[in-house]
Amino acid sequence: MSSSFAIHFFLISIPLFSVCCLSASHAPNTKPHPFVLPIKKDPVTNLFYTSVGVGTPRHNFDLTIDLAGENLWYDCNTHYNSSSYRPIACGSKQCPDVACLGCNGPFKPGCTNNTCPANTVNPLAKYLFGGGLAKDFIFINQHKVSDLLSSCLDTDGYPSFTNDESPLNGLPKNSRGIIGLSKSHLALPIQLASANKLPSKFSLCLPSSNHQGFTNLLVGAGEYPLGISKFLQTTPLIVNPISTGPFSPEGVASIEYFIDVKAVKIDGHVVNLKPSLLSIDNKGNGGTKISTMSPFTELQTSVYKPFIRDFLKKASDRRLKKVAAVAPFEACFDSTSIGSSATGQVVPTIDLVLQGGVQWSIHAANSMVMAKKNVACLAFVDGGTKPRMSVVKASIVIGGYQLQNNHLVFDVASSKLSFSSSLLLHNATCSHS
Repeated sequence: MSSSFAIHFFLISIPLFSVCCLSASHAPNTKPHPFVLPIKKDPVTNLFYTSVGVGTPRHNFDLTIDLAGENLWYDCNTHYNSSSYRPIACGSKQCPDVACLGCNGPFKPGCTNNTCPANTVNPLAKYLFGGGLAKDFIFINQHKVSDLLSSCLDTDGYPSFTNDESPLNGLPKNSRGIIGLSKSHLALPIQLASANKLPSKFSLCLPSSNHQGFTNLLVGAGEYPLGISKFLQTTPLIVNPISTGPFSPEGVASIEYFIDVKAVKIDGHVVNLKPSLLSIDNKGNGGTKISTMSPFTELQTSVYKPFIRDFLKKASDRRLKKVAAVAPFEACFDSTSIGSSATGQVVPTIDLVLQGGVQWSIHAANSMVMAKKNVACLAFVDGGTKPRMSVVKASIVIGGYQLQNNHLVFDVASSKLSFSSSLLLHNATCSHS
């Protein structure tokens, strides 16, 4: 009999034997210990966040998790000060040939002169903001890490902005910034790996709820929790040669995570999509990326329409009773007409056929959402035709709801993604239960 277990973290899988930047070193023959951060889901925004400590004295911040985020940035308003905060000077080795930031005072973290600029990007905000690049102590659980670069933005510097104009717009209520997990050299996993001259690799397991219960994390470097590795399939991470970020210079590749979807199936039937939509064109448009800042999977309109049409046909074949749409969802059904299984309701299965022939299967727990009482809707939305807060547009953006209870391993060094599909198939979850 299989037993239920919980995996509620993202894990930076780098072996730490002798670590220069940790307060405690590990003996050469001891088993390596990765960094582990717990993840929670915000039920209002459907975004995910974790908590880290920053500075002296330690100040804990809830930070929203962004797979496309360039760096770690936090709000250093009047309630925050740190004696260990060290801004990076313009013209230094870490900041050559860029325009400097200045400040009229009073001087404090987030208000310094001759400071290297850093992007503080929130893809849900109306505007783009800039902060200062700095070093300070970062606390990952009980590990005190030094010399990590982060960005500090004083949100009190925008007193005339309304809430929807704030740098924190759209983030969970208690979130005070973003922790970026992209391929950028300033992303937390990359910095931790680089500091120890090790390959960059981290895993992510997003919970569907925050039910409190036991925590059992038996994870070592290069290992996966309780035999999870036997469920994993692997596909290449591909490079979008055109930068997708609003601040990115021309000629620089995207730091986001793209995979090569060859086809989309619904109950085994291949959706009729133009092949050009599934590939990345010479302007960087198209293809499939993975996002934690999109609550639900977004399909470019030319992909969405045939996808919805085919799903409704397969749902009709299963005698699911269609009901009125509930925004932003279009395909909605009377939930009392749907049976149940270990992976949620019995509805058509969606498969993403990936490079290498492997399939990422999306079952009901990741494809259907209860929009209101007795109404279950397909949790995919029309992403339109124009990009949002970026210069290019992906055809498919796999969102957070579709990632829940899926164990993902991002091997940046080897450009590979390993994925489990739904852990519910194996009597497991990513939740605190």
